[in-house]
Amino acid sequence: MPEPQPPLSLRERQDLLSGTALGVFHLNGQFLALSEELARPAGLTAAWWQVLGAVLREPLPVAGIARAMGITRQSVQRVADLLVAKGLAAYAPNPAHRRAKLLRPTQEGRAAIARIDPGHADLATRLAAELGDEAFAETTRVLNRLSAALTTITAHESGPDSGPAEPESSPAGD
Repeated sequence: MPEPQPPLSLRERQDLLSGTALGVFHLNGQFLALSEELARPAGLTAAWWQVLGAVLREPLPVAGIARAMGITRQSVQRVADLLVAKGLAAYAPNPAHRRAKLLRPTQEGRAAIARIDPGHADLATRLAAELGDEAFAETTRVLNRLSAALTTITAHESGPDSGPAEPESSPAGD
């Protein structure tokens, strides 16, 4: 049985955090570029695909889409308004909230997403072939664990009822 390893030093943990962040930033750039490439033939952008994809199973309010995607409500609102203007999505009444309408895809929006499917399937197949099915599944599990851990620690820091931090006044009183 291997001997237990001593805990990492603070510097080693910081290096792990930095390496993880840089890897995720690089991965994000790769995914955005691939997503743009996959979405373009369907007449979509990666951002349009992301927002439409969030509402394929059920209509959601803009704030719900933003929370699920980890992006700002304002960004989702801009994209949602564009999708509605292009006829790819529509707003529907929200029985739970009078002012926060639900976004749902139109038939045209669903058709656009369907045009992405062959390229999406091909990329998934090639990535599975490169990584192997089990490693591909483990990668997903690890990324989900990392996201959940970040959600947990940031929720503890900000508290459930806290909103955006109020700017502090400077010592000079500006």
